[in-house]
Amino acid sequence: MRLKVVIRDDKEDRGYNVSCPAIPGCHSQGDTIEEALENITEAIEGCLEVLNERAKVTSSIEKIAEVVV
Repeated sequence: MRLKVVIRDDKEDRGYNVSCPAIPGCHSQGDTIEEALENITEAIEGCLEVLNERAKVTSSIEKIAEVVV
């Protein structure tokens, strides 16, 4: 899966803020662009893990299945 992220200069802290628009609330930062990208990758993995854990069936006619993207 490929996701686009937005990188912004953080002039106050002399680093970079990064967010993933496809996952609301998924943000990170780093001192360098490379570090910011590594950190947002970890943040995305964490967000997706939490979202995946929220999958629940709400009736007896539903099932949960997994797919690979």
